[in-house]
Amino acid sequence: MIALARADASDEALLAACTREDQEALRELFRRHRHAVHRVLGRVLGRSHPSLEDALQLTFLTAWRRADSYAGTATVRAWLFGIASKVALNFSRSDRRRSRFLEAFAVRFRSEPPLIEDVVARGELLERVGEELGALPHDLRVAFILCDVEGLSGIEAASVVGVRPGTIWSRLHHARRCLRSALKRGTS
Repeated sequence: MIALARADASDEALLAACTREDQEALRELFRRHRHAVHRVLGRVLGRSHPSLEDALQLTFLTAWRRADSYAGTATVRAWLFGIASKVALNFSRSDRRRSRFLEAFAVRFRSEPPLIEDVVARGELLERVGEELGALPHDLRVAFILCDVEGLSGIEAASVVGVRPGTIWSRLHHARRCLRSALKRGTS
């Protein structure tokens, strides 16, 4: 009977129950939104990111801890996307720090530069669009994913990310322009 009540509850009611440390409410929110949040994280971090599942879990753990901060200005789904984008940013920053460290370490022990054929072969393995999306700055990538891929309105995306709607529209415009330009260069 309790499970049925949880399944019928609104997302907002489930989030309110999370503020009372109701684990069943969190499980239901996870069941409802895990695929969409996973999709967003996969698009922001990259589908093959080694910590994608960790980022998913951290997103819902953060939602659990911060359920009382939900203001109701966006849907719970959009609010979760906002948390996911911040989690992804932190993972990306960690990745960049780790990458810089490993690169500096490798430079010390590399006897000769890599062969151009090796570099080209490695680049051909990456999917073109995913590569270009990943090359965008985090703010542009998040705006593009939230609006163009996940279908949030500009106002909803702005609320989730914590900026003015005009800022989201500007970021979205720049993201689209960068992607178009990059894809045109790749076909020339």
